[in-house]
Order: sequence, then C-alpha cells, then structure tokens
Amino acid sequence: MNGSPDRSRYQDLRAQLPELFDNPPDAAVKILDDPTDVAAAERAKAEELAAQGLPMEWSRTGVAYQDQYLTLVREPVRFPDGTFGTYIRSFPAGGASGVVLLPVLNGAVVLVEHFRHATRRWHLEAPRGFGVPGVPADEQALLELQEEIAAELVSLIDLGLFHPDTGTSTNEVRLYLVEIAAVGAPQTGEGIRAVHTCTPAEVGKLVRDGVITDSFTIAAWTRAWLRGLLPGTGPQLEPE
Repeated sequence: MNGSPDRSRYQDLRAQLPELFDNPPDAAVKILDDPTDVAAAERAKAEELAAQGLPMEWSRTGVAYQDQYLTLVREPVRFPDGTFGTYIRSFPAGGASGVVLLPVLNGAVVLVEHFRHATRRWHLEAPRGFGVPGVPADEQALLELQEEIAAELVSLIDLGLFHPDTGTSTNEVRLYLVEIAAVGAPQTGEGIRAVHTCTPAEVGKLVRDGVITDSFTIAAWTRAWLRGLLPGTGPQLEPE
C-alpha cells in the first residue's frame, strides 16, 4: 500500500491484537487514542521534522505499509517526559510467532549455510521460519525441520520465547532444541547451500569469534547451553 498512513487499518489492527496496544499502569511510552491527543502527537512530530528539513508527511500516524509478510505502523505516543510524538513498530503477518530450531544429531549441532538477502551475505545459522496464523509453534517447527533439512525428528524441547528486536518490532519467536536421527538434502531453492555439523563447544567458539552473527542462532544455542542441554559446553547455571 502507498500514500498516507491508513488510520482505519490501524484501528482494525488494534481490534485484532489488543494485547499489543495495551497501556499498562507503568508504561513509559503511552499509545494515544483520543483524537485531540493524536492530533497533538502528529503536530509535535511535524514540527520536529520541519526543523530538520524532513518531510512533514512522516508525522502522519496509522498503518504506513502492509503486505503478506509484515505490517508497519506509525503510532501517536506520549513519552516519559510528557512530550508528544510518534513511534514506528512492525508486526509480523497475522501476529503468529516464528520458530527457531537448534537440531542436534548424535551430540553435534546441525547448522545451515544460508544466503540472506537483507545482509547480502552467507550466514551459518540454525533453521528457522515465519509463524503461520492458526498453526501451533511446535507443528510449525516440524514443518520447518522437514522443509529446510529434511530431518527425522526424535524429540522436541521448548526453549521458550525470544524477542529479536524489542526496539521496533513486536515479533517474537519460539526457540526449540530438536534431537534428530538423520539429515536429508537442504532446501537449495531458498538459498541454503550446505549443512554443517559442529560440536556444541565449536558453535560456542564460532559465536565468541563473531563467525556466527545471526541473533536467532546465538539465542537458541545460549538458551540450550545455559539449561545444560548441550554436552561439552562448560558450566551451566544452577537450576532454580
């Protein structure tokens, strides 16, 4: 969609995902809904933009962009110091959580070599995928496991939720440790050119040395290590 942000679509989004528009009592940044406050927020942002020589249209609030993958909104807010302004947030399509899988085969971690369009480079990373509305995260995990590396599942361990970008995105993913019995051919059609196996300790060194830079992979490996689920990775935190 193009042109000015769409307030009607924004109100629809608020109705569909009310928990993401909540203003808890201790909220530092408050989302505004009263028309007078909304106008004040847009006016304050327009003045700020004009002072910087930037387009004043960037002060308009509502759904700024939407497609089958994400929705981008610009919202009217009141900041902790009481001033008005706007804030950008992105939402995954349908609000479904994505999944990240840390496969383990005979004690070795299985990673894929994946070309990512956003960074224009190859990354060594754990398999992952978008969430699908209406599909439970554990089912989506099995689908991604089959699609990316055609793996044979033995067990699935939920490692909890992970928020990859708390600054601008509502996106959350569910992390899993996945024990597998075998690995098949990688999904070359999506830019995966190889499958690699490393000991958990080797993965730790790749994270430490900046070879693995993918945040999802770092999070899944760290969560599994801290829970004592990976052999040979050093001391774990004491259980509560």
